[in-house]
Amino acid sequence: MPQTAAVATQDASPWTRALYLLGLIVAWGWFILAGGGGFGLILTEGPLPLTHGWYAMFSGIALCPATAWLLNRTTAIELSYRARFLIALAIILTGRLMLIVRVWPFG
Repeated sequence: MPQTAAVATQDASPWTRALYLLGLIVAWGWFILAGGGGFGLILTEGPLPLTHGWYAMFSGIALCPATAWLLNRTTAIELSYRARFLIALAIILTGRLMLIVRVWPFG
């Protein structure tokens, strides 16, 4: 049975706990900033073209600790912080690239 993050940080050094806390703050902050901002863009600007908020919103959702918890609880897939960070980074960079290239199938 895998250790939960809370159990793993109880016996860890202060530096490990500080890094874990910093990672949580960054993840929740990105979820609020990018996820909420992307959703706000979708509401105000409309859903098309697809880069208007979609990439930011999905990047925020990918890094969110609640998403990792739900994924672990429902499918028993445990993603590390580094993996979630790289997924969120890939999503947001893809969105930025699409803004530069401007190849849209519709919209």
